[in-house]
Amino acid sequence: MKRRNFLAGGAVGLAGLAGLGRPATPWVAATRNRQTLVIRHGTLYDGTGGPPRTGDIAVDGDRIAAVGEVAATGAVEIDARGMAVAPGFIDIHSHADLSLLVNPRAESRVRQGVTLEVVGQDGSSIGPWSDAGFESTRDRYRRDFDVEIDFRDVGGFLDRIDRERPAVSVASMIGHGTIRGLVVGGADRPATAPEIDRMRALVRGALARGAVGLSTGLEYTPGSFATRDELVALAGELRGTVYPYASHMRNEDDRLLAALEEALHVGRVAGVAVQVSHLKAQGERNHWKADAAFAAIEAARAAGVDAHFDRYPYVAYATGLSNLFPAPARAGGTARFLARLADPETAPALERACRDKIALLGSWDAVQITRIGGPNAAARGRRLGELAAELGEDPYDLTVRLLRDAGGSVGMIGFGMSEDNTERMLAHPLGMVCSDGGAYAPYGPLSRSSPHPRGYGSFPRVLGHYVRERGAMSLEGAVHKMSSLPARKLGLRDRGVLREGAVADIVVFDPDTVRDRATFDDPHQYPDGVAHVVVSGVHTIRDGEQTGELGGRAVRGQGRAARGRNPSGN
Repeated sequence: MKRRNFLAGGAVGLAGLAGLGRPATPWVAATRNRQTLVIRHGTLYDGTGGPPRTGDIAVDGDRIAAVGEVAATGAVEIDARGMAVAPGFIDIHSHADLSLLVNPRAESRVRQGVTLEVVGQDGSSIGPWSDAGFESTRDRYRRDFDVEIDFRDVGGFLDRIDRERPAVSVASMIGHGTIRGLVVGGADRPATAPEIDRMRALVRGALARGAVGLSTGLEYTPGSFATRDELVALAGELRGTVYPYASHMRNEDDRLLAALEEALHVGRVAGVAVQVSHLKAQGERNHWKADAAFAAIEAARAAGVDAHFDRYPYVAYATGLSNLFPAPARAGGTARFLARLADPETAPALERACRDKIALLGSWDAVQITRIGGPNAAARGRRLGELAAELGEDPYDLTVRLLRDAGGSVGMIGFGMSEDNTERMLAHPLGMVCSDGGAYAPYGPLSRSSPHPRGYGSFPRVLGHYVRERGAMSLEGAVHKMSSLPARKLGLRDRGVLREGAVADIVVFDPDTVRDRATFDDPHQYPDGVAHVVVSGVHTIRDGEQTGELGGRAVRGQGRAARGRNPSGN
């Protein structure tokens, strides 16, 4: 059957409409004789987590004109019998930032049903850049992609998105690490009071220009050098808005619970919402901590902190190969890090730390190279242990050589999480679905790496593997986690729901066949089962193929004015 009675899990039901700002009127008929687009006879999952109903949807321009029994004809009509019709998916933690300018078709994103990317994550946003940072980025994108970078902060990036109109819409957080790098630099030291004041002003400025939260990347430099007081001070600039403090915490393995306590503490003391980024418990010796993490987040909510988390549907993470080494080793930039690896005084301690990280993951084959250039490009897609054996090198020596030869710029995938925890995190009522991935395509410049498959398959994988095959949550619950739950977290009252007047972001998929096809060994593969995607009223995916019509736009927050207001992409 096309519509199964899946196990319930993670849905909030129709009560979820209460937070969406206006009364629900989902079952009304269109009064106009002709609409831009009409989707007929679909099984409608409206995003609230409530039970599905069969009906039609009429689209007029960039808005949903009617939901229910639509008498009006459409300039384009879609027969959705036996198909699920849902709000377009919102990726609450995306890294499809500048890649949307390299290939605006955003192939790996929109073919999943994603219609809105929330970028600027893990403490790294598109500016604000110094003169040197801007020039370096501009020159690299000219050289590598023939793309002109003509902006230097989040507001300018959003303006460029409005001009380019890629396949997906874009919202952005402001990155703490980017701000700290501009104001403090790469030094391992606390920020001074004047520096904190300057960083707070930059956060305020970014919010005024449309940022929808503050993100941190506390395992990365220079964000890792921030004190808790600094984080509270900067997060405090979100007070009076609906926007969250989104944290890639200091640690996600042996010190996970302490790191989680810090993230929740920042939200509690600053008086702001918290979004724990890609919650995980890495390493077999830490898998038991998932229940303790759930308990901590639930307790924070009970105490008044608006806390949620997100997670991608895979047991492996992706990061830089340099993250096998502790943050202090990376202080001061890449050149200093590489010098420490070669220095007889510091190298032994760094080797011990790296080997301990590998022991946590289980073996050198738990590390797969994703992105590397220069003389070792053939290492792309290979497991470190296997490659070292083939070359007759010690795996640690190979790791150092790859980093040295590539100037420190090497990407990796680490296999360290349990399947059981992954399933439970995805199904938890406070969890949202994210990709934590970038935009790719199996052609052109975005095909040059061997990326984590999450960039191609996260949302179809949840629908196919965790809903249909595993029964970990209901289909309506999964859609809720991908649509209205993240929309509400960001105060986007006109997105994430199938409702008259909402932005016409819509995905039509077959619940019996939707699945991811991308794998760790062969990641550049589009998913199956996503038949139609409409972005801001633009029919971008039709019968599983891209039409070439792109409807994305910038979705801006409204700073402190956002409380009780309706942030919009218009």
